[in-house]
Parts: sequence; structure tokens; C-alpha cells
Amino acid sequence: MTFFNSEISAFFEIYLILILGYAILIMSSYLILAYLSTKELKEYLKKNSFVDYEVLLTSEFAPSLSLIAPAYNEGFTIEENVKSLLSLNYNNYQVIVVNDGSKDNSMDILIKTYDLVLTELDIHSKIETKKVKGIYTSRNAAYKKLIVVDKENGGKADALNVGLNIAQNQYVVCIDVDCILDKDSLLKLAKPFLESYGKRVIATGGVVRIANQCIIKNGRLVEVNIPNVMLPRIQVLEYLRAFLLGRMAWGRLDGLLLISGAFGAFDKEIALLTGGYSTKTVGEDMELVVRMRRYMLENKIPYAVSYIPDPLCWTEAPEDSKIFKKQRSRWMRGTIETLNIHKKMFLNPRYKLLGMLSVPYWTFFEFLAPAIEFIGLIITILLIAFGLLNWYFFFLLLLFVYFFAILFSVMALYSEEHTYHKYPKQADFLKLLLAAFIEPLYFHPLTVYAALIGYKEKMMGTKGWGEMTRKGFTKR
Repeated sequence: MTFFNSEISAFFEIYLILILGYAILIMSSYLILAYLSTKELKEYLKKNSFVDYEVLLTSEFAPSLSLIAPAYNEGFTIEENVKSLLSLNYNNYQVIVVNDGSKDNSMDILIKTYDLVLTELDIHSKIETKKVKGIYTSRNAAYKKLIVVDKENGGKADALNVGLNIAQNQYVVCIDVDCILDKDSLLKLAKPFLESYGKRVIATGGVVRIANQCIIKNGRLVEVNIPNVMLPRIQVLEYLRAFLLGRMAWGRLDGLLLISGAFGAFDKEIALLTGGYSTKTVGEDMELVVRMRRYMLENKIPYAVSYIPDPLCWTEAPEDSKIFKKQRSRWMRGTIETLNIHKKMFLNPRYKLLGMLSVPYWTFFEFLAPAIEFIGLIITILLIAFGLLNWYFFFLLLLFVYFFAILFSVMALYSEEHTYHKYPKQADFLKLLLAAFIEPLYFHPLTVYAALIGYKEKMMGTKGWGEMTRKGFTKR
């Protein structure tokens, strides 16, 4: 029995060393990414401080853009969102709203609000999609940029592919129809396509912010507020960390694997050459970026993926924990599917930094992290059961992890305060600071649980997005 206990004790000691090493590695990676992001952000702000984006409005070199906005049961927000898309500060663009078989009154609202009528429009279907029931344009000249497509339900990827087939311009901007865009968002998003030297810019992404409790007027965000509900409030912090302290660094390293499906621009030709959005994954945004990058690398074509730190897009975050868990479990399924589809890239030097760093990072720290954390919880319970837990060390480690999480959120708040300062009210800053203390105790366990659901759903073969109901924006 003594030997047995010593064997158990040795096993747990080895495990604790491994888990501590993993924790140190992931925390170190966060700090390195934060440092690189801060450096890149400063350089970007300095470089763009004197840029006159208005020049792009009259420039003959300004790229032509087609905005593709899939819509499914978006009746609460669709009127304001389409108004926002039609009033952007850009000349050469069109808006394609794809109604993906909505069961609510989305299509009725669009027809009535924008005076839509059926029209004949040639579609060169390079990508196979679900049946298109009708294509609408407006009789009102004020909405001449608008095209509305009514189609059978096929999911977001299928709706985006319909938009790719219809798009008439050189670049496509794929967005969530529930988003509100900054008036100069297209000017800033188009700029990297003009600045490429010797490399073809195949994609550009922008920052997404949380719009809950923000005031929307005529499709424009006129007042930024912190969400009243704690769940979306913590998501404000999460998005600040992800975009300001994460993707900025990956953009600097040229290792970005994900451009948010809420707002990103793509080279239409390359997107079509690579087959468009995959309907075999719920992570179609990430998978397309990886596939396009893989295509460019395999064909040895010099390319770049750009990232813009300006807060260009505002979206509604889930306020209900059930909806939140559906969203995050879907994100995990999408991550698993993308990594599996492109597993050939893992530690493959042929794919340069993507294969040697980006894909392994996502595998170990995005895909496996929730599973490792859950296993850690089980091991901790076993340690308690066997009477082997060093309580002093346990609480010391717990406090260290807790305050590190708070520190990282404070770093994100600091970056926001000293750059874009979108939350100028002192009360809002204090609310976010309080949320940073609550997040590790409430939000983080919820995201881990949602990720575990994602694992389970993937193993059970769950398909589709699930219902994502929305409350709608606060209007003035």
C-alpha cells in the first residue's frame, strides 16, 4: 500500500510539473503577444495619424467593394443595419443582403422599407449554392446600391457564397448584418489594398466592438455605452484583449489565421479560386482565411493579410447565457473543423510561420486549453480525495492565475484608454475594471463549459449554427 501511494504521489507530481509548465508557457505567450501588439499599435497610430482618408473618396485608384451581409431571422435589427451599410462614407461599393430563408419578417421589412421589386440579374454561379428564389432592387434611387437576395436556407457560408456569385466588384467585404459600421470603415479597410508593394493583399480584417446599450440613430452609432448586463460587459473586455492584445501581434508576425466573420474584406478572385466559403464547417470565416493563405503558399505567390486596429464594426453580444454557450460551442466546433481540414500544415515548414507557429499555437492554446483545464479540475479533485493536495501551493497558484487574468484585462483597458478611448466616462471605465475582477470567477468557467459542449457536439456529429436570437439595438 505504501508503494501504491508513492506511485500515485509520483504521478501527481509529474502531472503538476507538466500543468505548471503549460500554464507558464501560455501566460508567457500572452505577454509576448501583448508586447508585440502594443508595439504594432503604436507604429500604426503614428503612421496613420496624418492620413486623409477623404482622398480615397475621389481617387480613381480606390478599389471597388461589394458588401455581402447574410441575414437569418434578423427582423429586430435589419432595418437599422441596412441603413448603416447604405450610408457609409465610400463611393464605389454595392450592398448585397442575402436573406437565408428567414422564418421571421426580415424579408417583409426589407421590401417595405426599401421599396424593393423583383429584378432580372445574371448570376454566374461559380460556387454551387442553395436555390435563389428572387433578387430584388429598389425603385428608390436613394437605395440604388442595394441588392437583396431571397434564397432557401443553407447556412451562413452558403449565403456568403451566393453573395460571392453575385458580387460585381474586385473585393468583397463580408459582414454580419447585425453589425453597425463606422462611417469611415470602408475607407480604412480599403487602404491596405492600395499600399501593397510586391505582395497581393488577399484579406483585411478590422476590430469588432460590443454595441449592447450603445445608442443607434439612423443606422449610426451615436453614443457608446457599457452594457448594463454583466455577461456582455465582460465580453467588451474579452474583445479588447482579443483584438488589441492578440490579433495585432499575429498581424505583425504575418501569422493571422482568423479574420472575424463579423467584418472582413477579401480578394474576390482568390476567394473564388479557393472554392469560396466551406459549408462543411461552422467556422467558415477562419477556414477560408487558412485556405486562402495555404493556396498562396502552395503556389508560391507573394501575398499579405492585413489587420486594422481601428474600431470599425460594432455588434450585439449575447446577453443570455444559453445563447452565449451556443455561440461559443459553435466557435469551438469551427476551430476543431478548421484545424482538422488543414492538419497537413501542423509543424510543416512548407507553410512557414503559419505551419510552424500559428497552427501549433491554435492547436495547443485554443483547441486543447479547455480540455487541459477540465482534466486539471478532475486531477485536483483526485488530489483532494487522496489527501495529496498541498493547500498552500494550491491557493498560491490559484491567486497567481487569478491576478494574472486581471492584469491582462487591465493591460487591454490601458491600451484602449491610451489609443481609441471609446469609453470616455469614468463610470464606464470603473465598470469594466470591476468586470475584470469578476470575469475569472464567472465568465471564464462559462466559456470552458461551452467549449466542452463544443467537443461533445463535434463527437456527436452536431451540424449547423443553432438559433441565435437577438434583442435589437437601443434606438434614439
